[in-house]
Amino acid sequence: MQAADGNLYGTTSSGGASGGGTVFRTTLGGGLTTLHAFTSGSDGGNPYAGLVQATDGNFYGTAGSGGASGDGTVFKMLPNGMLTTLHSFSGADGSQPLGGLVQGNDGNLYGVTLRYGVPSPYDGTLFKITTTGTLTTLFNGTGTNRFSPRDQPVQSSDGNFYGTTLDDGANRSGTVFRITPSGVLARLYSFTGGSDGQWPRAALVDGKDGYFYGTTTVGGAYGSGTVFRMSPSGVLTTLLYFDGFNGANPASPLVQATDGSFYGTTPNGGANGFGTVFRLNVPTLSLNIELSGSHIVLSWPSWASDLLLQQTPDLTASNWMAVTNSPAVTNLQNQVTLAPPSSGNTFYRLTH
Repeated sequence: MQAADGNLYGTTSSGGASGGGTVFRTTLGGGLTTLHAFTSGSDGGNPYAGLVQATDGNFYGTAGSGGASGDGTVFKMLPNGMLTTLHSFSGADGSQPLGGLVQGNDGNLYGVTLRYGVPSPYDGTLFKITTTGTLTTLFNGTGTNRFSPRDQPVQSSDGNFYGTTLDDGANRSGTVFRITPSGVLARLYSFTGGSDGQWPRAALVDGKDGYFYGTTTVGGAYGSGTVFRMSPSGVLTTLLYFDGFNGANPASPLVQATDGSFYGTTPNGGANGFGTVFRLNVPTLSLNIELSGSHIVLSWPSWASDLLLQQTPDLTASNWMAVTNSPAVTNLQNQVTLAPPSSGNTFYRLTH
């Protein structure tokens, strides 16, 4: 990640002076500095995820092993490289934090552990931790209510956190979930392991259009994974099937660039079998308004069929009202035809 000082900061999961991984800084010109080498002792070891720079200017991350009980840690690192262990997992509060952290709008950090309690490989936790190290478990899986998050959640504009799990749900093929900051969990979608994909191990991306975008590692039409889009209410659309030639088995989060496209990597497949870097263009979501004779025609892409059309006479008010006319699909567009208002202005919007 690029920090406020313009440099890039990241981790290695192994290597370093003690073999337990490192935190490094590199300039845009390639000058690299190892800021911390993990010993796999009290400072942790094997950080598998990147860092987050919090609003206090410090860096925060997780180590997948080490700590007081060997179950992993949450750490804070100053820009000068001084590292402090904020929390050592004990198993009873989770173990193997393989995903990174995200800072919520309340200033706290949120993350996940893959395991929890008595060794059960896919019963994990979602936790909240303050920047001073007070940890609260918001949700944990059990044998009958499995919860197997591999990567950190993302906080959406509604204040809730959204993420993926690896090996639970109705079909043991993974889920997309929503959880409130107080820990109320809802599973929005359970993958079937078929054409919709299986085992989403990477974090979601909160797209600029209000949808979430993610990947599954396997499954899909060719068994090599998918890229999907999901509405906040849980309506899932598969956008891409990996077939080996265009890549296989994506395991890292997508990135939405300033051009609106999504970029990602696959560790396998491609022309040489060693993985790919790909770009995925998605249709732009916009609401178009035009006059047709004496009527107003509002249109938006038909794939966004879950969106609601609303109207209001006053943008400063909060009394948006639903447009009850049902849209007709024409040329892959949802279209609603309305008579113009008899007086004054009317504003329209699409909302989830």
